[in-house]
Amino acid sequence: MKSVDYIVVGCGLASIAFCELLRNNKKSFIVFDDNSQQSSIVAAGLYNPVILKRFSEVWKAKEQLNLALPVYKRIEQDLKIKIDYKLRILRRFTSIKEQNLWFNASDKPKLEPYLSTQLVKNTNEFIDAPFGFGEVLHAGRIETEKLIHAYKTFLKENQSFVEARFEYQNLQVSPHGLIYNDINARQVVFAEGFGVKNNPYFKDIPLNGTKGEVLIIKAPQLNIDYGIKSSVFIIPLENDLYAVGATYNWTDKSNIPTEEGKQELINKLKTFLQCEFEVVQHLAGIRPTVKDRRPLVGQHAEYQNLYVLNGLGTRGVMIAPYVAQKLYQLIENNTALDFEINISRFN
Repeated sequence: MKSVDYIVVGCGLASIAFCELLRNNKKSFIVFDDNSQQSSIVAAGLYNPVILKRFSEVWKAKEQLNLALPVYKRIEQDLKIKIDYKLRILRRFTSIKEQNLWFNASDKPKLEPYLSTQLVKNTNEFIDAPFGFGEVLHAGRIETEKLIHAYKTFLKENQSFVEARFEYQNLQVSPHGLIYNDINARQVVFAEGFGVKNNPYFKDIPLNGTKGEVLIIKAPQLNIDYGIKSSVFIIPLENDLYAVGATYNWTDKSNIPTEEGKQELINKLKTFLQCEFEVVQHLAGIRPTVKDRRPLVGQHAEYQNLYVLNGLGTRGVMIAPYVAQKLYQLIENNTALDFEINISRFN
């Protein structure tokens, strides 16, 4: 019988952030993942402290960034990979009114560090942007697919990863501990994303799930090294490749890309991109979204050593280290969770 402090179910952004806390605090753990959840892998990986549709601050943006960026830097150093890329993000204006709204927002104390007051003129002949752009400061991109694949390899090398479905019926729960097959554990943390809907312990948490589709296009003429946010975003990758996204579908809960999603993205892209491009890849995943746009973190009402870490929505890169720390402090130090992220808020 193998004994560990934690079993962690899932290996997306939330799980990785929590595992980093376990590693740094010398806690033993094992991760189960069956590759069924795609939202972290298909995510664009942006960290951007501003909601660019409404020019408003992302919830707890400063606290999230202050926690998240050192976590990714440490992972880069430990795994000897590059995943954090600083990136200019330009918000395309569609009118003088939008320009004025941007400058009004930049006067707000919480937004002032993140919104440049210098209007950026368009110099690219293949982009239609007669009203120019506003520049977001302190933004970037985490290469999420590379992060997840590298982290799984790292866990395997340390005998801390099982590539298999977690069979809930094999979990024996008692006040004295947990037994799963041949593993004895003190705690189990479920960080399964939308897969939590199959979890008998937490299937009733109010996770909606929103399908998002993303295209990878090849556009040799475009030649930009910055991201653009308009009706869709364009994020530069490498070798003339760009990520384009994303759609929001609240009814389809499959990871299968659709022709409707593809056409929606292409049509929106063509409203401002004026060069030829080729779609080379089409991806889809279910984001773990919540109606009040706050995470779902907490302890099972009956089984005190079962926990959930979920509901990161569309901003998992920024929010994962923040909520992971909150859950760790709850478990190890009995520090109460903030009401706005606690699953008990829906009781």
